[in-house]
Amino acid sequence: MCRHLVYLGPPRPLAALVLEPEYGLLRQSYAPRDMRGGGTVNADGFGVGWYPRPGETARYRGDRPLWADQSFAEVAAVTESGALLAAVRSATVGMPVVYSASAPFSDGHWLFSHNGVVTGWPGSVAGLAAELPVTDLLTLDAPTDSALLWALVRHRLRAGEPPGEVLAGVVASVAAAAPGSKLNLLLTDGAQVYATAWRHSLVVRTEPRAVTVGSEPHDGEPGWTPVPEGHLLVGRPGHVDTAPITAPAAPGEPHEQPSRGSTEPAVPAESAPAAATT
Repeated sequence: MCRHLVYLGPPRPLAALVLEPEYGLLRQSYAPRDMRGGGTVNADGFGVGWYPRPGETARYRGDRPLWADQSFAEVAAVTESGALLAAVRSATVGMPVVYSASAPFSDGHWLFSHNGVVTGWPGSVAGLAAELPVTDLLTLDAPTDSALLWALVRHRLRAGEPPGEVLAGVVASVAAAAPGSKLNLLLTDGAQVYATAWRHSLVVRTEPRAVTVGSEPHDGEPGWTPVPEGHLLVGRPGHVDTAPITAPAAPGEPHEQPSRGSTEPAVPAESAPAAATT
């Protein structure tokens, strides 16, 4: 299971957000604390996207473990940003390990990441994929579930739908088509963050001038709060809102709802090792 992070706040070096925290993405790439049965390491690539200027994105992606890329460490030490989305990847068996499969995916001022897995891939979501323009399918970043989820999100954003409704709608549609999927999505335009907690861990820390959303706390400082399972989060520095997501049921099927986990601690005991998911 991948790990990911969004930070919005005063400009900080990328290294201070990704590499230096005690339990940050660097540590999570080799010793994550909250995988919940989704593998043991996140060593199949990584990516960092940031905003050099408002509305402009830059990315650094690789197909190697984060700890093995000294070039990124050198870039991260001298590059600052007040808005960042970063991820480390654990690839599902059978999916390619290539740099283009690593989040963040981008389009214009948007950055996107997925922590989870689509069950029954690819057949379970073939119907949803068929609703996309053919050019979108032919230009997927990679033949992976995460890249398809990004294509579904991007298509609806381009149609002018509000981003929070887009994420909730995509999660609802995919959860109905592929029950049991883990669909923690992160989306940012550099000013706000939109996130879903669907069958996996998500935490948030809000400060007067900053907001951080991630798969697990990246330090031992107070203020980290679990996002309730089955909820959409919309946040900006100093403020977050959450609302429940309900997936529509297929004919004759009960509504797909994840078990509520809002009472779980932000960092539960490690899960037993299991097959990795992306």
